Amino acid sequence: MKIGELARAAGTQAETIRYYERQRLLPAPTRTSGNYRVYDATHIQRLAFIRHCRCLDMALDEIRALLQFKDDPTADCADVNSLLDAHIGHVVSRIRELKTLEKDLRSLRVQCVDRHSVSDCGIINGIEKAARQHDHAQKGHTHEPHVAGVHREVGTALQRKMSGSCKKMRA
Repeated sequence: MKIGELARAAGTQAETIRYYERQRLLPAPTRTSGNYRVYDATHIQRLAFIRHCRCLDMALDEIRALLQFKDDPTADCADVNSLLDAHIGHVVSRIRELKTLEKDLRSLRVQCVDRHSVSDCGIINGIEKAARQHDHAQKGHTHEPHVAGVHREVGTALQRKMSGSCKKMRA
């Protein structure tokens, strides 16, 4: 099958497939005499595995490591457990950060309960005051990447886009 057919079968974009190939997550497909990529069922299965890992918010390096384990079925799964334990630790840390963020946002929200002009808005004034007092990075709102990968930020357009496709994958 060609890349468009694989994209439709997997529910993703052709560019995503090319990206995963460049990242060496998907094996290079065979090529036709006209230089078209030709994919088979193993590409569909591997792409489904990668996409599910992304739905679990795993970084590309984590996925790459899991694929290496998957490609060596005789390997000890203790390393897989360690990788997942580290990822769980990252998720726990991120949840803690998000709970702090929620608390900060709720605290900010109660500063403006009535309708009035923006110049008197407690939210805008509260943000300006906080911006003058603290540099965001010094306040501890950073998180460490894991398995040498950089995580996408929750709330990016990619995350919103992925969350819809992840819901479809779980159904």
